[in-house]
Amino acid sequence: MQLKSYSFLTLFALATLASCDDIEPIITAEPNHFIPQVVASGLTLPIGMSFDGLGRAWVTESGTGNNDARVSLVTKEGQVYPVITGLASVVANGSVEGIGHLLYREGLLYVLEGATGTLYTVNVAGFKPGDPPINAASLPKEDIGSFVKAQLLTNPVNTNLYNLTFGPNDDLYIVDSGANAVIKRDSRTKALSVFARIPNVAPTTEAVPTGITYDGQKFLVSGLSGFPFAAGATKIYRVDQAGNVSDYKTGFTTLTDITLSANDKPIVIQYAQFVLAPPVVGFQAKTGQILNGDKAVLLSGIDRPTDIEQVSDRLYYVLNSDGTLVKLTF
Repeated sequence: MQLKSYSFLTLFALATLASCDDIEPIITAEPNHFIPQVVASGLTLPIGMSFDGLGRAWVTESGTGNNDARVSLVTKEGQVYPVITGLASVVANGSVEGIGHLLYREGLLYVLEGATGTLYTVNVAGFKPGDPPINAASLPKEDIGSFVKAQLLTNPVNTNLYNLTFGPNDDLYIVDSGANAVIKRDSRTKALSVFARIPNVAPTTEAVPTGITYDGQKFLVSGLSGFPFAAGATKIYRVDQAGNVSDYKTGFTTLTDITLSANDKPIVIQYAQFVLAPPVVGFQAKTGQILNGDKAVLLSGIDRPTDIEQVSDRLYYVLNSDGTLVKLTF
């Protein structure tokens, strides 16, 4: 029902005829198809992004495998400025690995370095585009990886700090895709604990959790699944505040991140289809997708997306392995 054409007196009269309980809340429309617009390109294997109050994106770039991963700032106009350099970047299993996702909050960046199991907390409140970048070697850091390894969560023991979000009491919840677990970091004491373990999707196929979000009541976690990355093999997991894990939505393929719509509905990204047969074995270029929780495709043909973020009710961004940061509207 549209009310904007009514006069104030008419609205007042209507209000006297109905109690507040009779008025339904306004619900923002869910996206049904995204319109993409490239904002920035030339990023080097980007992994994660987080936005500040000025609409700028703080982005992790994997680099070339020569310990040249970095954090960059992308302005609303698409200009890219290095902020932190010298982060871990190595070649393993034929691909570049090392850096994870990051979070921006009130002038602080929380940056994960999966290869070393490190969490950096960096004050960037005074950073201005064009300032000299900060060398990672000069930054204070926390060793999360040693704690994870000591828990013996996988056989063989493995850890890869990949993604993170804030939860109740501003505690930090870190997805470890190598250990198939969510690690909790207490906001006051920095004490670490295993919050949740994500079960295998099949007897010999690990979950490989990738994204995490908190809607005020529960966490939702996306999964990549392990080799052979079969179509429909992975899930969105529900994790309650006690760390209990259950299936939320099933039948997804190679998910790398998850965000929430304005109505707290999940929106996920499919990395790519994986093919074992020649001529091109592996993840197929431009077979990435954005989907809602019902598996409806909101955008297809994107190239190995790694992060999706909701910035406002009708504005999202997706980060792709081809080096592009793309604005999404609907």
